Amino acid sequence: MLDFITWNVDPILIHIGDGGIRWYGLLWAIGIYLCYLMQVKIYKHEHCPADWVDKLFIWMVLGVIIGARLGHCWFYEWHDVTNPALARYCQMMNISTDPVQIFGWTINYRNPYIEHPLMLLKIWEGGLASHGGAIGLMIAAILLNKKEFSKYPQYQTSWIWILDRLCIGVCFTATLIRLGNLMNSEIYGGPTDMPWGFIFVRDGQTVPCHPTQIYEMLYCIVAMAVTQVMYWKFKAYRREGLLLGVFFEIVFVTRFGLEFIKNDQEAFEANQLLNMGQWLSIPFILLGLYLIIRAYRRPLLPEVAQAPDEKTDKKKK
Repeated sequence: MLDFITWNVDPILIHIGDGGIRWYGLLWAIGIYLCYLMQVKIYKHEHCPADWVDKLFIWMVLGVIIGARLGHCWFYEWHDVTNPALARYCQMMNISTDPVQIFGWTINYRNPYIEHPLMLLKIWEGGLASHGGAIGLMIAAILLNKKEFSKYPQYQTSWIWILDRLCIGVCFTATLIRLGNLMNSEIYGGPTDMPWGFIFVRDGQTVPCHPTQIYEMLYCIVAMAVTQVMYWKFKAYRREGLLLGVFFEIVFVTRFGLEFIKNDQEAFEANQLLNMGQWLSIPFILLGLYLIIRAYRRPLLPEVAQAPDEKTDKKKK
């Protein structure tokens, strides 16, 4: 009987010189492409203008990458300068270890990305946060709708309308991103005696740990299945915000619970009641509930109209 799984996968798929093609980056790209294909199918089904998906793709890729990067650097890169080990890290990164005074409060945390903003561009060194990516997508959807989609009032679009459809494809992307985390042997959980525990050899582990990357992949697959059925079978796209609200509830309620068995990502999270991932999940859970309630209090959006050529063909028959 299986006692545990020894995980020693090389995070680099193809070695090229000192670097190469990493599983994580490749899976990100595949996930974004699958999301794009899903949007093509949805927008074609709703007879939207032909160039909408390409515009959506550009805005969403920029939104998710910029948001995820800024989110990581702002939410997770605070270092306690009073901790000797972290103080040495601050000195190595050329970060001041002097406490900051703000309105009489002494702040003992410093962030290297605030003092050296050009470090934000070093995405290849890692550091993307899912909550930041979600915020980036929301901002991108607001701007895209205002700049492009609102020119066609017959479609009754909004940023929520955009994200209702996008979240179905995002499930593909999120699933593959978590698979990339598994390939990197990162963001796993605490020790477990379950037979599916992973020993992450490349991260120096010697005892089986919860493979929370796989747990998160599973809830992304559930979200994918639920939103697909809601869209195609029950026409949930007619209730603005319902798909997005259900997506938020599945993803962030489960994420909130899983954080209890995950290791802290940063030292400052130690001994806190809730970690950063949980604090950041709460607003999305509340927003999801609001969107679901709102969806049932608003009138249904019009049914998808037939394309002009389809109407003409039916009249001829």
